[in-house]
Amino acid sequence: MYGSAQARSPMQLRELVDKYLSLAGSFGREVPLEKFGLDRAETERLFSTFDEDYHISRYFHFSCDAGTSYSINGFPQTHVSLDDSIREVF
Repeated sequence: MYGSAQARSPMQLRELVDKYLSLAGSFGREVPLEKFGLDRAETERLFSTFDEDYHISRYFHFSCDAGTSYSINGFPQTHVSLDDSIREVF
């Protein structure tokens, strides 16, 4: 485990990255947050938790486009993309 975000998260970082890759096909592509298959509260908690950890959040890029909006640390977000360098955290 890495950092406090891992300890509080319902999904481990590696699991999230694997899920992201299965949805996106490759790093750097936006994926709707709703595609992760979590309910609203879990989605907001999971992504907010990782967003709060400096060592992890720098690899996450949120955007607010068309689609279901979630509150990630108080900001409306619909999509996320991940940098391939997030693998350095494992």
